[in-house]
Amino acid sequence: MKYQSFEFSPFQENTYVLYDESKECVIVDAGNFSEYEHEKLDAFIEQNQLKPKALLQTHNHLDHLFGAKYVTDKYQVPLVCHADEVPWIKRYKATCAAYGLEIDEEPPMPQQLIAQGDSFQFGNSKLEVIHVPGHSAGGVAFYNAPNGLLFCGDILFDASIGRTDLPGGNYEQLISGIKEKLYALPDTTRVFPGHGRETSIGKEKNSNPYVKG
Repeated sequence: MKYQSFEFSPFQENTYVLYDESKECVIVDAGNFSEYEHEKLDAFIEQNQLKPKALLQTHNHLDHLFGAKYVTDKYQVPLVCHADEVPWIKRYKATCAAYGLEIDEEPPMPQQLIAQGDSFQFGNSKLEVIHVPGHSAGGVAFYNAPNGLLFCGDILFDASIGRTDLPGGNYEQLISGIKEKLYALPDTTRVFPGHGRETSIGKEKNSNPYVKG
């Protein structure tokens, strides 16, 4: 499985396109905010002749949801997320307004709900769903075991963790989830967060000041 990352919006959110030799792909966390960013995402998909199959959301905070309507409308794919993330879709416009953003469009409701232990198949690739609440109640990570790749949204960062002061946040849950679920993965697992640079499970276990293994 291959991947392409994009940094979108003033929130500097990481959106990922995951694909393989079948040419099928999924988009993880649609943060594309402007027309330019829509075009940048489309250009990569078109140039690589990819066929989007789903929009997978690690969680539905506004910066990860900015491009959800565009992606689902453009490619006619379902939004897939954890059930506990649905309230963020319902309060999307109000949340945007709280940040001074006037947004007219409503993001789509999910057509498929996922939970701990589920998997999502596209092309010749499989992503395992790992539920780690704490940053957001329905926060999940997507793990591709054969290639050792983890797309974890705002659960874990390079030398940091996701904030826990938003509705549904819980510091103890986040720490225990990282230790019990993410740190159980091989140390060589490459970690792709929702913001910032790539890291690895081994690195975070050894040096993350918030949660060492």
